[in-house]
Amino acid sequence: MDLTNQDIEDLVGFRRELHRFPEISNEEKETAERVVAFLADTGADEMLTGLGGHGVALVYDSGKPGLTLLFRAELDALPIAEISDVPHSSTIEGKGHMCGHDGHMAILAALGRLFGRQRPASGRVVLMFQPAEETGDGAAGVVADPRYALIRPDFAFSLHNLPGTPLGHVRLREGVVNCASRGLRITLEGRTAHSSMPESGVSPRLAVSRLMPRLAALGGGSFDSDDFSMATVTHLRMGEPVFGVAPGHAEIRVTLRTRQDARMEGLCAAAEAMVREEAKAEGLQCSFDYHEIFVASLNEPEAAALLAAALDAENVPHDEAELPMRASEDFGIFGHTSKSAMLYLGSGVDRPNLHNPDYDFPDELIAIGARIFMRTARTLLG
Repeated sequence: MDLTNQDIEDLVGFRRELHRFPEISNEEKETAERVVAFLADTGADEMLTGLGGHGVALVYDSGKPGLTLLFRAELDALPIAEISDVPHSSTIEGKGHMCGHDGHMAILAALGRLFGRQRPASGRVVLMFQPAEETGDGAAGVVADPRYALIRPDFAFSLHNLPGTPLGHVRLREGVVNCASRGLRITLEGRTAHSSMPESGVSPRLAVSRLMPRLAALGGGSFDSDDFSMATVTHLRMGEPVFGVAPGHAEIRVTLRTRQDARMEGLCAAAEAMVREEAKAEGLQCSFDYHEIFVASLNEPEAAALLAAALDAENVPHDEAELPMRASEDFGIFGHTSKSAMLYLGSGVDRPNLHNPDYDFPDELIAIGARIFMRTARTLLG
């Protein structure tokens, strides 16, 4: 069953409406309501709202025994001001769909229309509109929600658009496709002093100056190896922006990254040990907390093979180039309880990169993404 011209027109309009009204992670209440309203007439057999925050799951059930398939899209936008002259540009100051999640939602909405007209022959399909992907806590919140047990899938699939790759060309491989990462916030506490008498205080200055290169040097290993690790200092604040006070406080933020979850704990332990060493040398107190925790995303071989077969059946070109990625993606959580796989759908070689202020999802991908996922579902469920 194919999308009609009217379907395409409606889906493009829906995508552009979402683009005009972006909401960032954990604030996607109205976005979720727009999804529910757009798919209301598809007659889903079950609808769960408020999953893990503002998540929405629509279930299309054959009424017959079979597999449960989950297809996932993200609800959230980014705290980035859009710089664009498109007529559907963001109307919300400082926020924009600069990652293409509006397009991913439109692809799932296309599936909703098609399954609304014709249920799978067996099993059931779950369309998961997940909150808070950008902060790494959305998928974890959905899976931790007690109601997730009612829809836990046998297979979970997702996609992400990928600028720099030819339009409609797919990147897909089994194994690791996205790195694990987490944000480490380091706090160093000493004692302030008058700037004319810095020796009467306890300054974090020397510890910070030594930690800058040492933290970066924690990374190692070739990216082609599972031993790869990376530490990127993203923010530093020391003291206050005044001339009369020698600093007594500093905060450093570092993003830690590995290809394998098993290596992340060791990297965190090494970073903390290094900070404690430098803090002790300067008479400082130190503390740590972690944010935006992403597990590694791994494509399970059978799930990846099913996507590859769908691509071949739909004559969509694909290869393994550019995979895995250093960037993180919280879809990996679904792979802890289901066979899961994610593909990357090219959005054009000349398109701005993700998170650029002028990025806009190409509407041509809506039908392509829907074809790939529908073929996958029909192959498994009929």
